[in-house]
Amino acid sequence: MITLTEENYIKAIYHLGKQGAMAVSTNAIAKEMATKASSVTDMVKKLSEKNFADYKKYQGASLTKEGKKIAINIVRKHRLWEVFLAEKLNFSWDEIHEVAEQLEHIKSEKLIRQLDAFLGYPTHDPHGDPIPDENGHIKKIDKILLSEAEVGERCICVGVKDSSSDFLKYLDKNKIALGTELEICHKEIFDHSVTIKIGVNELIISNMIANNLFVKLS
Repeated sequence: MITLTEENYIKAIYHLGKQGAMAVSTNAIAKEMATKASSVTDMVKKLSEKNFADYKKYQGASLTKEGKKIAINIVRKHRLWEVFLAEKLNFSWDEIHEVAEQLEHIKSEKLIRQLDAFLGYPTHDPHGDPIPDENGHIKKIDKILLSEAEVGERCICVGVKDSSSDFLKYLDKNKIALGTELEICHKEIFDHSVTIKIGVNELIISNMIANNLFVKLS
């Protein structure tokens, strides 16, 4: 049996370790979970005993095959619930993450399968992140950060790196959403801000914004 807290730690290790590809320090996990490093050490030792994680002192924790399977399943549930909240209950994209954090711990596999079918088997959530299928496969898309695009290139917004409410509200205010087409007009050498054009309107965005918006070249 796995607890809700254990699931949250597994998910944190998965995301911090680049989808479980690398080990994560206890300090990094502690920062992510807003807790003490000593508490993290106790938890990753528990996860190791259950064969969900590999923990080595001074090297950190990584997920086992079983741990990664659990993490991907949590991510799948979270992103399906985000689609449901946005498409069927009219939640805005800055509201759905917090609610999906609660719903992702529901255990019923039948419910999630039927939710997936009810939604038409979506491949991406409202933030542009890929949704793992029932077998754990994740469809990836070619994308770069807006800050990496060159002047003169045309792009389509396909996702966000920061899914915080404040960032998404900023995008809404400036009429930037998934599928928005834009052109890179100018990149400022001094502060790395970027001038973009959306339709006939130009907008100057900060380097921080450009580093949190994923686009694909069109």
